[in-house]
Order: sequence, then structure tokens, then C-alpha cells
Amino acid sequence: MKTAITEILGIEKPLFQGGMAWIADARLAAAVSNAGALGLISSINAGTEAVRAEIRKARELTQKPFGVNIMLAAPNAAEIADLVVEEGIDIVTTGAGSPAPYMGKWLSAGIRVIPVIASVAYAIKMEELGATAVVAEGAESGGHVGDTHTMALVPQVVDAVKIPVLAAGGIFDGRGAAAAFMLGACGVQVGTRFLVADECCVHPVYKERLIKASDIGTMVTGKSLGDAVRSLKTPFSKQFAKLEAQGAPADEIRAFGTGSLRKAVFEGDLAGGSFLAGEVAGLIRKCEPAAAIVDDIIKGAEKLIYGT
Repeated sequence: MKTAITEILGIEKPLFQGGMAWIADARLAAAVSNAGALGLISSINAGTEAVRAEIRKARELTQKPFGVNIMLAAPNAAEIADLVVEEGIDIVTTGAGSPAPYMGKWLSAGIRVIPVIASVAYAIKMEELGATAVVAEGAESGGHVGDTHTMALVPQVVDAVKIPVLAAGGIFDGRGAAAAFMLGACGVQVGTRFLVADECCVHPVYKERLIKASDIGTMVTGKSLGDAVRSLKTPFSKQFAKLEAQGAPADEIRAFGTGSLRKAVFEGDLAGGSFLAGEVAGLIRKCEPAAAIVDDIIKGAEKLIYGT
């Protein structure tokens, strides 16, 4: 399946693995890239030098393109912005902020910048800044979410910009990917399903909870703080929602949530951990290799679109 994004980036399959904080490491990214899609390393992996180590490890594990996802709200974002130039990274995706301060140096270095966006206005702004493409992420996704859902967001973004658009949020298999292509996307980004990839580092409890999740197994918290996040329903997320409903001080709520993603990823702590996941968690049935996930999504889409 060739699209505008496969031609621009030199990848075989129009699929990105989400750059999930504390999760998207070299092993997962390389496995996805080796399967012909685009693997991404998170910039939030225990500090700037740890990210450098993951980049170099990925180069040992794959000869195919991979990228780095930069969370621009992170304290070390400026350091990571320099790091990707120093390490000769070709592809950067961004989230949680504007890449404007770094676009000049990235574009001068030949880096293709692909921001994750949640609105038409932001997509237009990213095109004006020189972005190669955008990922239009709907509210079905795991982690930080906007208000507009994928089915409505993607075609509006496609109509508003001339650069390629990828779809994210609510995409699990070939059915979701085919729907995204019908909406005008030239590729898809998938996060939640890769949480149960054999190569994914999350704690076994995290994977177990994903496999057991139902169609109503996620919830959104943090809206009162202006930082909405979708995660699995757990004792932690329910207590977080309770604090919000009771009108607890913002500082108290933030303190309760500090470090919660790491607790979920590395400890499987249901009481203190935030198990980020999208609404497609209810479709997960098993763990499997990343390559099998990539093939299922792309071959499934091809079968639906082309009848092959």
C-alpha cells in the first residue's frame, strides 16, 4: 500500500506506532520499523542521555527508518530538540505544545516534522510552520486527548491543509485503517494495540488489564485541570475522578497524579498508576509480535479497500 506518506518517508506501510511516553523504546520502535511501518521512540525515557542511548540502540536493531516523538511540554524538550539534530534523526513527531521554537533548526537539518494535532486551526498553523504532515488525533485515543472525535476531525483537517494527514484515535485493525483512508488520510497512527506487542516493555499487569478491558473500559480524567487524559478504569483513575468531582484543589489533584504513568508502566500499580489506553482497548484479545500487528492492520485494510 503506497501513499503520499510512504513515498515521503521511505517506509513500506503507511502506519506509525505511537510515541508513547515511558513506553516507546528502541526495542518496540525497531520491531515496528522492521515490519515496514514507522517505529517511534519517546523522548520521555529517563532523561536526555537515555533517549540518545535508545536512538543508538534502535540503529543497531534496524536499518529501516524510525523517528523520535518529542513531548514539547517536557522540561528537557529543548535538549531533545538539539539531540535529534546531533544524532541525525530524519523524522520527528511532536505533541503537547508547539514546535515553533525548534522548526528552524529542524528544517535546516533536513528533519521531517510531523506534529500530532487535535484541531483544524492547529493543523493549519503547523502547515504554515513547514510541517511535512500532521497526525489528526481524535478523542478516542489514549493519553492526552482533545474534544473532537476521529470521524469528524480527520476529513475537516484533510480539507483544510495541503500536506498529508494521518489519522489516529480509535484505530485497531484493518477496519479502522480502511475507514481512515476513506476519510482522506494517507496513513494511520496506532498506540493502544502496540501496548500488547511482545516487544512492548509495559508491566504484565498492564497487558492483562488491556486484554480484559470492555467497550466501556476507559474514562477521561483531568478536564478540570485543562489536561484531559484517557486511561483504563482502575482504582487510580476512579479516585482521580472522585477528587475532581469533589472540587479538590488543583495542586492536590496534580500531586496525586505525579509519577502515575511510570507506576503503571513499570510496576503495574493499579492503585497509583495511570494505565493510558484508547477506546479500542475493548478489542484487544491477546499479546502478539509487533510485526503481526502491523500486518493485520495493513493487510486487513488492503483487503477491504482493494478486495485482495
